[in-house]
Amino acid sequence: MKQEKIRQAYTEYVLDNGKEPKSVYAFCKKLELKEEDFYDEYSSFTQIESDIWKVFFIEARAAAEREEVYLNYSVREKLLAFLYTWFETLKKNRSYILNSYEGFEKPIYTKRNVQLVDFKSSFYDYLNELLMEARETREVEQRPIPQLMQRYPDLFWSKTLFILDFWIKDTSKSFEKTDTMIEKTVNTAFDLLGRSPLDSLFDLGKFIFQNRK
Repeated sequence: MKQEKIRQAYTEYVLDNGKEPKSVYAFCKKLELKEEDFYDEYSSFTQIESDIWKVFFIEARAAAEREEVYLNYSVREKLLAFLYTWFETLKKNRSYILNSYEGFEKPIYTKRNVQLVDFKSSFYDYLNELLMEARETREVEQRPIPQLMQRYPDLFWSKTLFILDFWIKDTSKSFEKTDTMIEKTVNTAFDLLGRSPLDSLFDLGKFIFQNRK
């Protein structure tokens, strides 16, 4: 509960002032919290921000997975459901997100922003679960290049941040263009990672090579 209290107070301060507090001391004084108690939970304001982004992910994943139909979804549909829910979560906190975004190195999908480290770690755990399931259902083709397949989470991470960047700048009603971007991005990614004519060609070549005289 102490972490939640600190996160809430930090978010409110940023929204009211458009910037983070000047110091931990000043922040704790306003919150009527001992400075040592703050450091028991967080080492810096950056760590609070990282935790906030992680909480947005946790809330969105939990909300998506609570839907009864989620378990019956294909992996493609599960990721779509998560991303739609995640952006609904972000929409509720858009003013804070816009302020946080200002502190990121750009473009965010090619840079390593420390504010997103905890979110990234949780997202990769989730993606690896989905990709394991996708390989079992053959939604993602098992290809003979392990190094390539190990990079699949990187692909989805960069695409997710690309969509986030798009959403930040989206001026369409109810962010309809972002919804379209989510659908097209996820579908394209799974189309690329699923079985293709190239896989059939590779299988044919492998068969010919193994049965050559």
